[in-house]
Amino acid sequence: MQKEVFITQTNCITPLGFDVDSNMEALSKGLSGIQLHENEMMSNSFYSAIINSEALNTAFTKISTDTHFTKLEKMLLLALAPIVAKQNITSKTAFLLSTTKGNISLLENGNNPVEAAHLSALAKKISSFFGFTTEPIVVSNACVSGILAIAVAKRMIQSGVYDDAFVVAGDEVSEFVLSGFNSFQAMSETPCKPYDAARNGVTLGEATAAVYMTSNKSTIKSGVIKVIGDGAINDANHISGPSRTGEGLFRSIESAFKEANIDKAKIDYISAHGTATLFNDEMEAIAFNRLGLQNVPVNSLKGYYGHTLGASGLLETVIAIASARQNQLIESKGYKESGVSQSINIIEANKESEIKYFLKTASGFGGCNTAVLFEKVN
Repeated sequence: MQKEVFITQTNCITPLGFDVDSNMEALSKGLSGIQLHENEMMSNSFYSAIINSEALNTAFTKISTDTHFTKLEKMLLLALAPIVAKQNITSKTAFLLSTTKGNISLLENGNNPVEAAHLSALAKKISSFFGFTTEPIVVSNACVSGILAIAVAKRMIQSGVYDDAFVVAGDEVSEFVLSGFNSFQAMSETPCKPYDAARNGVTLGEATAAVYMTSNKSTIKSGVIKVIGDGAINDANHISGPSRTGEGLFRSIESAFKEANIDKAKIDYISAHGTATLFNDEMEAIAFNRLGLQNVPVNSLKGYYGHTLGASGLLETVIAIASARQNQLIESKGYKESGVSQSINIIEANKESEIKYFLKTASGFGGCNTAVLFEKVN
Protein backbone atom coordinates (compact mmCIF):
# COMPACT_ATOMS: atom_id res chain seq x y z
CA MET A 1 0.00 0.00 0.00
CA GLN A 2 1.36 3.41 -0.98
CA LYS A 3 2.07 6.06 1.61
CA GLU A 4 -0.59 8.69 2.12
CA VAL A 5 0.68 12.22 1.48
CA PHE A 6 -0.81 15.30 3.10
CA ILE A 7 -0.57 19.07 2.72
CA THR A 8 -0.54 20.49 6.23
CA GLN A 9 0.59 24.10 5.71
CA THR A 10 0.10 26.69 2.98
CA ASN A 11 0.98 30.30 2.24
CA CYS A 12 0.86 32.81 -0.62
CA ILE A 13 2.14 36.26 -1.56
CA THR A 14 -0.11 38.11 -4.02
CA PRO A 15 -1.33 41.63 -4.84
CA LEU A 16 -4.31 40.87 -2.57
CA GLY A 17 -2.26 40.06 0.52
CA PHE A 18 0.80 38.42 1.99
CA ASP A 19 -0.90 35.43 3.63
CA VAL A 20 -3.80 33.08 2.95
CA ASP A 21 -6.24 34.73 5.34
CA SER A 22 -5.90 38.18 3.77
CA ASN A 23 -6.32 36.68 0.31
CA MET A 24 -9.46 34.81 1.30
CA GLU A 25 -10.90 37.94 2.87
CA ALA A 26 -10.27 39.88 -0.34
CA LEU A 27 -11.81 37.12 -2.46
CA SER A 28 -14.88 37.00 -0.21
CA LYS A 29 -15.36 40.71 -0.97
CA GLY A 30 -14.90 40.19 -4.71
CA LEU A 31 -11.71 42.27 -4.82
CA SER A 32 -9.24 41.80 -7.67
CA GLY A 33 -5.51 42.48 -7.80
CA ILE A 34 -5.75 43.40 -11.49
CA GLN A 35 -5.13 47.07 -12.22
CA LEU A 36 -4.29 49.27 -15.19
CA HIS A 37 -0.55 49.92 -15.49
CA GLU A 38 1.48 52.34 -17.53
CA ASN A 39 5.26 52.00 -17.63
CA GLU A 40 8.24 51.37 -19.84
CA MET A 41 7.50 47.65 -20.23
CA MET A 42 4.75 48.29 -22.79
CA SER A 43 4.10 51.05 -25.30
CA ASN A 44 0.43 51.07 -24.29
CA SER A 45 -1.23 50.81 -20.89
CA PHE A 46 -2.04 47.25 -19.85
CA TYR A 47 -3.98 45.38 -17.19
CA SER A 48 -2.00 43.18 -14.84
CA ALA A 49 -1.89 42.00 -11.21
CA ILE A 50 1.44 43.29 -9.89
CA ILE A 51 2.65 43.22 -6.28
CA ASN A 52 3.47 46.61 -4.79
CA SER A 53 7.27 46.71 -4.45
CA GLU A 54 7.25 49.11 -1.48
CA ALA A 55 4.89 46.89 0.51
CA LEU A 56 6.95 43.84 -0.46
CA ASN A 57 10.19 45.44 0.70
CA THR A 58 8.65 46.46 4.02
CA ALA A 59 7.38 42.93 4.64
CA PHE A 60 10.72 41.44 3.64
CA THR A 61 12.63 43.36 6.32
CA LYS A 62 10.89 41.14 8.87
CA ILE A 63 12.87 38.12 7.68
CA SER A 64 16.07 39.70 6.30
CA THR A 65 17.90 43.01 5.98
CA ASP A 66 19.86 41.80 2.95
CA THR A 67 19.19 44.13 0.01
CA HIS A 68 20.78 41.89 -2.63
CA PHE A 69 17.66 39.85 -3.38
CA THR A 70 15.58 40.36 -6.51
CA LYS A 71 11.86 41.05 -6.31
CA LEU A 72 11.02 37.44 -7.20
CA GLU A 73 13.46 36.10 -4.61
CA LYS A 74 11.85 38.24 -1.92
CA MET A 75 8.42 36.95 -2.93
CA LEU A 76 9.59 33.32 -2.79
CA LEU A 77 11.33 33.75 0.56
CA LEU A 78 8.31 35.46 2.11
CA ALA A 79 6.01 32.67 0.93
CA LEU A 80 8.21 29.99 2.47
CA ALA A 81 9.35 31.68 5.69
CA PRO A 82 6.33 31.09 7.96
CA ILE A 83 6.03 27.47 6.83
CA VAL A 84 9.70 26.60 7.24
CA ALA A 85 9.69 28.16 10.71
CA LYS A 86 7.21 25.53 11.91
CA GLN A 87 9.09 22.45 10.65
CA ASN A 88 12.38 20.65 11.13
CA ILE A 89 14.52 20.33 7.99
CA THR A 90 16.27 16.95 7.79
CA SER A 91 18.49 15.09 5.35
CA LYS A 92 15.31 13.58 3.87
CA THR A 93 13.43 16.85 3.38
CA ALA A 94 12.94 17.80 -0.26
CA PHE A 95 12.90 21.35 -1.59
CA LEU A 96 11.11 21.97 -4.90
CA LEU A 97 11.02 25.25 -6.81
CA SER A 98 8.40 25.69 -9.50
CA THR A 99 8.70 28.53 -12.03
CA THR A 100 8.58 29.19 -15.74
CA LYS A 101 10.88 32.20 -16.16
CA GLY A 102 12.47 32.68 -12.73
CA ASN A 103 14.90 35.61 -12.62
CA ILE A 104 14.64 36.36 -16.35
CA SER A 105 14.42 40.08 -15.54
CA LEU A 106 18.10 40.01 -14.49
CA LEU A 107 18.98 39.90 -18.19
CA GLU A 108 16.99 42.98 -19.16
CA ASN A 109 19.68 45.57 -18.45
CA GLY A 110 22.56 43.54 -19.90
CA ASN A 111 24.71 43.94 -16.78
CA ASN A 112 24.29 40.43 -15.40
CA PRO A 113 25.79 37.18 -16.68
CA VAL A 114 23.44 34.65 -18.24
CA GLU A 115 24.18 32.24 -15.39
CA ALA A 116 22.46 34.62 -12.95
CA ALA A 117 19.12 33.80 -14.58
CA HIS A 118 19.56 30.03 -14.49
CA LEU A 119 16.69 28.37 -12.63
CA SER A 120 19.17 26.19 -10.76
CA ALA A 121 20.89 29.31 -9.41
CA LEU A 122 17.56 30.66 -8.15
CA ALA A 123 16.69 27.33 -6.52
CA LYS A 124 20.05 27.10 -4.75
CA LYS A 125 19.79 30.66 -3.48
CA ILE A 126 16.35 30.06 -1.94
CA SER A 127 17.40 26.66 -0.62
CA SER A 128 20.55 28.03 1.01
CA PHE A 129 18.65 30.82 2.76
CA PHE A 130 16.69 28.25 4.77
CA GLY A 131 19.46 25.70 5.16
CA PHE A 132 18.05 22.81 3.13
CA THR A 133 20.65 20.05 2.87
CA THR A 134 19.22 18.10 -0.08
CA GLU A 135 19.82 19.12 -3.68
CA PRO A 136 17.04 21.52 -4.77
CA ILE A 137 14.66 20.26 -7.45
CA VAL A 138 13.38 22.58 -10.19
CA VAL A 139 10.01 21.88 -11.84
CA SER A 140 9.61 24.04 -14.95
CA ASN A 141 6.99 22.85 -17.40
CA ALA A 142 5.21 25.95 -18.69
CA CYS A 143 1.99 26.83 -16.88
CA VAL A 144 1.40 23.44 -15.26
CA SER A 145 4.61 23.81 -13.22
CA GLY A 146 2.98 24.74 -9.90
CA ILE A 147 0.49 21.89 -9.74
CA LEU A 148 2.95 19.45 -11.31
CA ALA A 149 5.40 20.17 -8.48
CA ILE A 150 2.81 18.85 -6.01
CA ALA A 151 2.52 15.64 -8.03
CA VAL A 152 6.31 15.27 -8.22
CA ALA A 153 6.73 15.83 -4.47
CA LYS A 154 3.95 13.37 -3.71
CA ARG A 155 5.54 10.64 -5.79
CA MET A 156 8.99 11.21 -4.28
CA ILE A 157 7.58 10.92 -0.77
CA GLN A 158 5.64 7.79 -1.70
CA SER A 159 8.78 6.22 -3.17
CA GLY A 160 10.64 6.76 0.10
CA VAL A 161 13.27 9.05 -1.41
CA TYR A 162 12.08 11.82 0.93
CA ASP A 163 10.03 11.95 4.12
CA ASP A 164 8.57 15.39 3.51
CA ALA A 165 8.80 18.30 1.08
CA PHE A 166 8.54 22.04 0.82
CA VAL A 167 7.18 23.26 -2.51
CA VAL A 168 7.35 26.90 -3.56
CA ALA A 169 6.25 28.42 -6.87
CA GLY A 170 6.65 31.90 -8.29
CA ASP A 171 6.82 34.11 -11.35
CA GLU A 172 6.86 37.86 -11.86
CA VAL A 173 5.54 40.17 -14.54
CA SER A 174 8.64 41.03 -16.56
CA GLU A 175 9.30 42.80 -19.84
CA PHE A 176 10.17 39.42 -21.38
CA VAL A 177 6.84 37.85 -20.37
CA LEU A 178 4.79 40.87 -21.36
CA SER A 179 6.41 41.14 -24.78
CA GLY A 180 6.02 37.41 -25.37
CA PHE A 181 2.29 37.28 -24.71
CA ASN A 182 1.80 40.56 -26.55
CA SER A 183 3.53 39.10 -29.62
CA PHE A 184 0.98 36.26 -29.55
CA GLN A 185 -1.75 38.90 -29.47
CA ALA A 186 -3.01 36.95 -26.47
CA MET A 187 -3.34 39.77 -23.92
CA SER A 188 -6.80 41.07 -23.11
CA GLU A 189 -7.46 44.81 -23.42
CA THR A 190 -9.58 44.56 -20.28
CA PRO A 191 -9.35 42.40 -17.13
CA CYS A 192 -9.71 38.80 -18.31
CA LYS A 193 -13.10 37.07 -18.40
CA PRO A 194 -12.66 33.27 -18.11
CA TYR A 195 -15.35 31.25 -19.93
CA ASP A 196 -17.29 34.41 -20.82
CA ALA A 197 -18.65 35.08 -24.29
CA ALA A 198 -16.73 38.38 -24.38
CA ARG A 199 -13.35 36.93 -23.36
CA ASN A 200 -10.47 37.93 -25.59
CA GLY A 201 -7.25 36.86 -23.90
CA VAL A 202 -5.14 36.60 -20.77
CA THR A 203 -4.30 39.11 -18.10
CA LEU A 204 -0.86 38.51 -16.61
CA GLY A 205 -0.06 38.52 -12.91
CA GLU A 206 2.64 37.73 -10.39
CA ALA A 207 2.57 35.77 -7.16
CA THR A 208 4.31 33.15 -5.07
CA ALA A 209 2.80 30.27 -3.12
CA ALA A 210 4.17 27.54 -0.87
CA VAL A 211 3.02 24.28 0.73
CA TYR A 212 4.45 21.72 3.12
CA MET A 213 3.83 18.05 2.31
CA THR A 214 4.36 15.06 4.58
CA SER A 215 3.44 11.40 5.11
CA ASN A 216 3.75 11.67 8.90
CA LYS A 217 0.26 10.76 10.10
CA SER A 218 1.00 11.84 13.69
CA THR A 219 0.76 15.46 12.54
CA ILE A 220 -2.57 15.04 10.75
CA LYS A 221 -5.68 16.73 12.12
CA SER A 222 -9.09 17.75 10.88
CA GLY A 223 -8.95 20.10 7.89
CA VAL A 224 -5.65 18.77 6.55
CA ILE A 225 -5.67 17.99 2.83
CA LYS A 226 -4.68 14.59 1.40
CA VAL A 227 -3.30 14.34 -2.13
CA ILE A 228 -5.13 11.30 -3.49
CA GLY A 229 -4.37 11.17 -7.22
CA ASP A 230 -2.56 12.87 -10.05
CA GLY A 231 -2.05 12.67 -13.79
CA ALA A 232 0.07 14.55 -16.32
CA ILE A 233 -0.39 13.97 -20.06
CA ASN A 234 0.97 15.94 -23.02
CA ASP A 235 -1.44 16.23 -25.95
CA ALA A 236 1.41 17.10 -28.40
CA ASN A 237 -1.00 19.32 -30.33
CA HIS A 238 0.81 22.64 -30.83
CA ILE A 239 3.54 24.79 -29.28
CA SER A 240 0.98 27.21 -27.85
CA GLY A 241 -2.47 25.75 -28.55
CA PRO A 242 -4.22 22.91 -26.70
CA SER A 243 -5.93 19.93 -28.29
CA ARG A 244 -9.34 21.08 -29.49
CA THR A 245 -10.91 17.97 -27.96
CA GLY A 246 -9.20 18.45 -24.60
CA GLU A 247 -7.47 15.10 -25.04
CA GLY A 248 -4.46 15.80 -22.81
CA LEU A 249 -6.55 17.26 -20.01
CA PHE A 250 -9.14 14.49 -20.34
CA ARG A 251 -6.48 11.79 -19.95
CA SER A 252 -4.74 13.63 -17.10
CA ILE A 253 -7.97 13.79 -15.10
CA GLU A 254 -8.77 10.16 -15.93
CA SER A 255 -5.34 9.15 -14.63
CA ALA A 256 -5.86 11.09 -11.41
CA PHE A 257 -9.23 9.42 -10.80
CA LYS A 258 -7.77 5.99 -11.50
CA GLU A 259 -5.15 6.46 -8.80
CA ALA A 260 -7.57 8.04 -6.33
CA ASN A 261 -10.07 5.22 -6.92
CA ILE A 262 -13.10 7.39 -6.21
CA ASP A 263 -16.30 7.97 -8.15
CA LYS A 264 -16.43 11.19 -10.18
CA ALA A 265 -19.80 11.94 -8.58
CA LYS A 266 -17.99 12.66 -5.29
CA ILE A 267 -16.19 15.73 -6.61
CA ASP A 268 -17.52 18.90 -4.97
CA TYR A 269 -15.46 21.55 -6.75
CA ILE A 270 -13.06 22.08 -9.67
CA SER A 271 -10.41 24.79 -9.61
CA ALA A 272 -9.79 25.07 -13.34
CA HIS A 273 -7.06 26.76 -15.38
CA GLY A 274 -9.42 29.21 -17.12
CA THR A 275 -7.00 31.56 -18.88
CA ALA A 276 -9.78 33.38 -20.80
CA THR A 277 -8.24 32.55 -24.15
CA LEU A 278 -10.59 31.27 -26.83
CA PHE A 279 -9.14 27.77 -27.11
CA ASN A 280 -8.16 27.02 -23.49
CA ASP A 281 -11.59 27.65 -22.00
CA GLU A 282 -13.34 25.82 -24.83
CA MET A 283 -11.02 22.83 -24.47
CA GLU A 284 -11.63 22.63 -20.72
CA ALA A 285 -15.40 22.70 -21.16
CA ILE A 286 -15.15 19.84 -23.66
CA ALA A 287 -12.87 17.79 -21.39
CA PHE A 288 -15.11 18.26 -18.34
CA ASN A 289 -18.16 17.17 -20.37
CA ARG A 290 -16.34 14.12 -21.73
CA LEU A 291 -15.66 13.11 -18.13
CA GLY A 292 -19.21 13.74 -16.91
CA LEU A 293 -18.06 16.61 -14.68
CA GLN A 294 -20.17 19.31 -16.33
CA ASN A 295 -22.38 19.78 -13.27
CA VAL A 296 -19.56 20.15 -10.74
CA PRO A 297 -19.10 23.77 -9.54
CA VAL A 298 -16.07 25.22 -11.33
CA ASN A 299 -14.20 28.51 -11.25
CA SER A 300 -11.10 30.23 -12.53
CA LEU A 301 -9.19 32.56 -10.22
CA LYS A 302 -7.52 34.39 -13.11
CA GLY A 303 -10.02 37.28 -12.76
CA TYR A 304 -8.49 38.03 -9.35
CA TYR A 305 -4.80 37.25 -9.85
CA GLY A 306 -4.29 37.21 -13.60
CA HIS A 307 -2.27 34.39 -15.09
CA THR A 308 0.72 33.95 -12.78
CA LEU A 309 2.41 31.40 -15.09
CA GLY A 310 4.33 28.73 -13.15
CA ALA A 311 2.90 29.98 -9.86
CA SER A 312 -0.73 29.69 -10.97
CA GLY A 313 -1.25 26.00 -10.27
CA LEU A 314 0.17 26.15 -6.75
CA LEU A 315 -1.43 29.50 -5.88
CA GLU A 316 -4.83 28.27 -7.03
CA THR A 317 -4.33 25.03 -5.07
CA VAL A 318 -3.58 27.04 -1.93
CA ILE A 319 -6.79 29.02 -2.43
CA ALA A 320 -8.74 25.84 -3.21
CA ILE A 321 -7.48 24.30 0.03
CA ALA A 322 -8.63 27.37 1.97
CA SER A 323 -11.98 27.21 0.16
CA ALA A 324 -12.36 23.56 1.18
CA ARG A 325 -11.48 24.28 4.79
CA GLN A 326 -14.01 27.11 4.90
CA ASN A 327 -16.58 25.30 2.70
CA GLN A 328 -16.70 28.41 0.54
CA LEU A 329 -17.09 28.47 -3.25
CA ILE A 330 -15.52 31.57 -4.83
CA GLU A 331 -17.17 33.40 -7.73
CA SER A 332 -15.44 33.07 -11.11
CA LYS A 333 -14.80 36.78 -11.58
CA GLY A 334 -15.47 38.26 -15.02
CA TYR A 335 -18.03 35.64 -16.03
CA LYS A 336 -21.47 36.84 -17.18
CA GLU A 337 -22.53 34.80 -20.22
CA SER A 338 -21.24 31.42 -21.37
CA GLY A 339 -18.78 31.59 -24.24
CA VAL A 340 -18.04 27.86 -24.52
CA SER A 341 -19.87 25.33 -26.66
CA GLN A 342 -20.66 22.88 -23.88
CA SER A 343 -22.36 23.64 -20.60
CA ILE A 344 -20.30 23.74 -17.39
CA ASN A 345 -21.34 24.84 -13.91
CA ILE A 346 -19.52 28.16 -13.50
CA ILE A 347 -19.69 29.59 -9.97
CA GLU A 348 -21.42 32.96 -10.44
CA ALA A 349 -21.51 34.12 -6.80
CA ASN A 350 -19.71 33.33 -3.56
CA LYS A 351 -21.63 30.74 -1.59
CA GLU A 352 -21.25 28.21 1.19
CA SER A 353 -21.03 24.57 0.13
CA GLU A 354 -19.58 21.43 1.69
CA ILE A 355 -16.26 20.63 -0.02
CA LYS A 356 -14.63 17.29 0.73
CA TYR A 357 -13.17 16.27 -2.63
CA PHE A 358 -11.85 18.76 -5.17
CA LEU A 359 -9.90 18.74 -8.42
CA LYS A 360 -7.22 21.15 -9.61
CA THR A 361 -6.34 21.27 -13.30
CA ALA A 362 -3.82 23.17 -15.40
CA SER A 363 -2.76 23.28 -19.03
CA GLY A 364 0.11 25.05 -20.75
CA PHE A 365 2.27 25.72 -23.77
CA GLY A 366 3.75 22.70 -25.48
CA GLY A 367 0.61 20.65 -24.85
CA CYS A 368 1.25 19.95 -21.16
CA ASN A 369 -1.68 19.13 -18.85
CA THR A 370 -1.81 18.18 -15.18
CA ALA A 371 -4.65 17.22 -12.83
CA VAL A 372 -4.48 16.55 -9.09
CA LEU A 373 -7.25 15.30 -6.80
CA PHE A 374 -7.49 16.28 -3.13
CA GLU A 375 -9.50 15.09 -0.13
CA LYS A 376 -10.21 17.07 3.05
CA VAL A 377 -9.58 15.03 6.18
CA ASN A 378 -12.50 15.24 8.62
